[in-house]
Amino acid sequence: MTLEIVTHEALAPFTHGFFTRRGGASSGIFAGLNCGPGSSDQKEVVAINRDRAARALGVEPEAMVGVHQIHSADVVTVTAPHQAPLRADALVTAVPGLALTILTADCQPVLFADAEAGVVGAAHAGWRGALGGVLEATVSAMEALGADRGRIAAIIGPTISQRA
Repeated sequence: MTLEIVTHEALAPFTHGFFTRRGGASSGIFAGLNCGPGSSDQKEVVAINRDRAARALGVEPEAMVGVHQIHSADVVTVTAPHQAPLRADALVTAVPGLALTILTADCQPVLFADAEAGVVGAAHAGWRGALGGVLEATVSAMEALGADRGRIAAIIGPTISQRA
């Protein structure tokens, strides 16, 4: 089965996408494209799913950078790929070739980009993080990298549904 990727022209020219569960190798309660390395799914299957997602975006799996999401307003500025699970709910970078990753179900995934500055961000906005200011903190972190809030485009991705 082919991966399903939802994109939006507002973030062009950056390669981006929101993946659905379709096209994944996971089964059982994780059936679909489970890319969560911290889940109880089989680690080998999660690696297959992450590889599929990376290839669909045209990046190496090692370029995918994520965080251990904690329902906070914390933002990590990424300057290179990392393996250690950083604890936060948003990431920003100005480094070309890195793929910022956020995992969601019933929380909102939000992607940001300032094309002129070459700065991007990704946020996991659950109700606690949203009320705590994770979106505002993401914009501020992008500004620290040279983005201008007047040029930042943001798109909200899909979340859980009964059909999921």
